[in-house]
Amino acid sequence: MAQGYPDPEVYNTTTKLLKYNADNYPNAVALREKDYGIWRELSWAGFNGRVRDIALALRARGLGEGDVVGLIGDNNIDWVSVELAVHAIGAMSMGIYRDALDDEVGYLGEYAAVTAVYAEDQEQIDKFLNLGDRLPGLRHIIFSDPRGLRAVEDDRLVAIDELIKTGAELHASEPGAYDAMVAATRGDAVCILCTTSGTTANPKLAMISHERFIGHNLRYLERDPKDSTDEYVSVLPMPWIMEQCYCLGFNLLARMKVSFPESQETAMADMREVGPTFLLMAPRVLEQIAADIRARVMDAGMATQWLFEKCVRAGIQAVEKGRRHTLADVLLFSALRDRLGLSRVRSAATGGAAMGPETFKLFLAMGLPLQQLYGQTELMGAYTLTDVKTNDVDTVGIPFAGCDVRIDSPDQNGIGEVVSRHDNMFLGYYKNADATSADLRDGWMYTGDAGYFDDSQRLVVIDRIKDIAVMADGAKFSPQFLENKLKFSPYISEAVILGAGRDYLTAIICIRFTIVAKWAEKNRIPFTSYTNLSAQPDVYALIRQQILDVNIGLPMGQRVLKFMLLFKELDADDGELTRTRKVRRSVVAERYGSLIDAFYSDQTTGQIDTEVTLEDGRQTRLRADIEIMSVDSGMDEAGLKQAG
Repeated sequence: MAQGYPDPEVYNTTTKLLKYNADNYPNAVALREKDYGIWRELSWAGFNGRVRDIALALRARGLGEGDVVGLIGDNNIDWVSVELAVHAIGAMSMGIYRDALDDEVGYLGEYAAVTAVYAEDQEQIDKFLNLGDRLPGLRHIIFSDPRGLRAVEDDRLVAIDELIKTGAELHASEPGAYDAMVAATRGDAVCILCTTSGTTANPKLAMISHERFIGHNLRYLERDPKDSTDEYVSVLPMPWIMEQCYCLGFNLLARMKVSFPESQETAMADMREVGPTFLLMAPRVLEQIAADIRARVMDAGMATQWLFEKCVRAGIQAVEKGRRHTLADVLLFSALRDRLGLSRVRSAATGGAAMGPETFKLFLAMGLPLQQLYGQTELMGAYTLTDVKTNDVDTVGIPFAGCDVRIDSPDQNGIGEVVSRHDNMFLGYYKNADATSADLRDGWMYTGDAGYFDDSQRLVVIDRIKDIAVMADGAKFSPQFLENKLKFSPYISEAVILGAGRDYLTAIICIRFTIVAKWAEKNRIPFTSYTNLSAQPDVYALIRQQILDVNIGLPMGQRVLKFMLLFKELDADDGELTRTRKVRRSVVAERYGSLIDAFYSDQTTGQIDTEVTLEDGRQTRLRADIEIMSVDSGMDEAGLKQAG
């Protein structure tokens, strides 16, 4: 036992760890799941037994080493049980984002040549049935929820309860078979095919072995220890490498209890009931929480609004001085933490995308011990973490022990490409040797991110190298930095900064519909839809003021001088965002090229003619005229060009 965790030399696969916990802590709670309003607990013995029965049934159906099993659906006990059962039979698991469309599912299924899938319900099953003959090797479709499937006739469908029943019978007839299967699992075998973010192209599949997955999670736990008293609520997508680390890695190594909410809609309420001690939230989730808080305050009386603004301002100012504001905590933040279910949080992290320092400071002021992590799927997720004691909002901290990070080809300011390595990184891209050699050179992973080390040797990540833009006068700017500034406004959901090769900066803005709608109702501004609301003159004036407020703190050359409000939110289904909500700038530039050209002309409106994807997956064509507004309405076109 090292650091209180199972010995990785002995327990070097995920299923060996599961069996270790079942043997040593059989009655302790491993997982929870909320169903029909009731939390149901699963002990380590029950967890191991469920995985055992599924694994025996899968092997009886001919699945084993070399097979790839896809998983798609909500985060729940069935997902992690099937995933570990896949590992037990020597096969590889591949998570697919639950909101992926048929074509994306087909691409990943073809790429990995899946032989079986866990598709939770009818919605997910239909994605595979709609593919027809595209997946000739797909022999088994496992499901949990039978609703809507009575009329579906397909020999590949099998209920998970049927698998468990078959597996239990097999175990009864041959009690030692599963233990022998687990003992035969190899640490150096690939267990997970993890999709990369795919910001520039279709996602690749990073090959992750048991021993490397376990080794890196132990390294993370050295920096941020966990134990069986810790509680975690799983709300982020299971295919994401960090959720794999927490729901499998931390759960199996530290026995951190993992709870699965009933649905995405009830996640925050369910989180409050559990009272997590550890929290991981993506920046977009934290930004939405911050916006929701401000939206609720908008409904309050003038005195409450005044108190809220005073406490927030005092709290953030205290954070900037490296301390907490006691009075603001008593008057506001302690109650806010309790309302959000965050009173017991001992450790919290965010990552996967950049978050503006203003939003970060708000949560630090609230008393949330929030840390910024940085990493890539290929590097097994996070390998740097900030120190919460320093109230560090500008860096991503220092690397974990044993993780090497350097800056390649730095310029005169020390800024270059972040290049990393450690002994637990991925084994390469599945069936893609060319991409492996391009990104992994001499053992170093070339991340494509621009960054530098500050005076305290903390890593600062600026933006993707390819996204750092140069204006017509040679001045460089980071779109991501400016976008995060804008997104601190509760009224702005997404922003895309433009200006590469141009004389001045412009922005495509997506309003945060829930907040702007509430503001419009309060100000008696009629509207019918997102599209209609975003075109309202009063809404343009509101967003213009938000941009003006940001511009004040920026150098003249980095100020946004024109903007437009997009008629829709950027959507992963339209290819504008990755499934982890990162902007695909090349797609945006291509799709909205006519609007971008209009920014840099004397036009006051831009025309758009493009296809959009509806929620049911159907596509429709949309044509619209969108107003272009100057942030300084008194500035003419000549003035705009000079301002660049």
